Amino acid sequence: MKQLSRSVILLSICLLVSSIPAATQVQQQPLGPGPQGLPAQTVGNSVAPPMQGPLELLRPTYQLRVGDQIIIRAFEMEEISEKIFRIDGEGFLNLPVLGRVKAGGLTVEKLEAALVEPLKKYVRVPQVTVTVVQFSSEPVFFVGAFKTPGIYPLQGRRNLVEMISSIGGMLPNASRRVKVTRRKEFGKLPVRNVTVSTDGSISYVEVNMASTRDNVSPEEDVILQPFDVISVEKAEMVYINGEVAKVGALELQDRESLSVIQALTLAGGLTPSANAKTAWILRPVLDTSRRAEIPLNLENILAGRESDRPLLPNDVLYVPKSSGMKRNLGRTLLIAVPIATSVIIAVVR
Repeated sequence: MKQLSRSVILLSICLLVSSIPAATQVQQQPLGPGPQGLPAQTVGNSVAPPMQGPLELLRPTYQLRVGDQIIIRAFEMEEISEKIFRIDGEGFLNLPVLGRVKAGGLTVEKLEAALVEPLKKYVRVPQVTVTVVQFSSEPVFFVGAFKTPGIYPLQGRRNLVEMISSIGGMLPNASRRVKVTRRKEFGKLPVRNVTVSTDGSISYVEVNMASTRDNVSPEEDVILQPFDVISVEKAEMVYINGEVAKVGALELQDRESLSVIQALTLAGGLTPSANAKTAWILRPVLDTSRRAEIPLNLENILAGRESDRPLLPNDVLYVPKSSGMKRNLGRTLLIAVPIATSVIIAVVR
């Protein structure tokens, strides 16, 4: 019976936890200079290939500026379709048939919507797409857990910390490590531990923002170059549940792991009813929705009779209630597990 109840506990936790998406992560891939699917961007006299990866998500956030050049594709409107137009000094486009259309200060999506209305006079169901083919000021890209991710003009000499501050900073749950990616034509990033891609097209480095802001590693506060990509993930977590003083998520910050003793200390320790001899680490199995079960004897670990164990990102440390399984089998208690969103997990006790 004890084995059955234990299996039910683990199955309940594993199924429900695995059904929740993990904390959002930016999938780092080699990145180019412009949103995926768009034509080449012009950088001075050079032409760059289309951008790959998550930067395509930033396209709707870019605000058009005076001097930007765009190409309009409009179904059944040959007068303006597949032609390049420049936003004039007053922020307007001068378009055949449609006349002057306000564009400066609008996002690409809002300009597309603004063009639909006048096109209804000439096309029954207007279909419009707008693509920026040349930026008036060369851009940099902020991806991931920033308060306002997007495409921003690089005007003058701007360093990393200054630029992050100017766009509103990072989210409270952002990782302390920021990745900077640079295209080869703008030189290799001038910092230690820089990595160059196998094809040599980009270099990238992870910067510790705490050290950079505190001037511990001032060389990491790099001067940004056109088309640099600055990306940050949400902070990785470990989770502690069951018979502890404070159930919840613990941020790893810059650490690769957190020990069981550290986690228990941060959680306020065990409750008087905790079964210190029978606990588990539930660890995600790579490329599956399953979790491996790692048994722990917390009594021995706390007494120093066994080595401490590391908790890795997205591990769940579960501490059961002593003797509660046998006497109370069939009675369900709801325990909150804070993974990404507020989630309720049913655990049989």
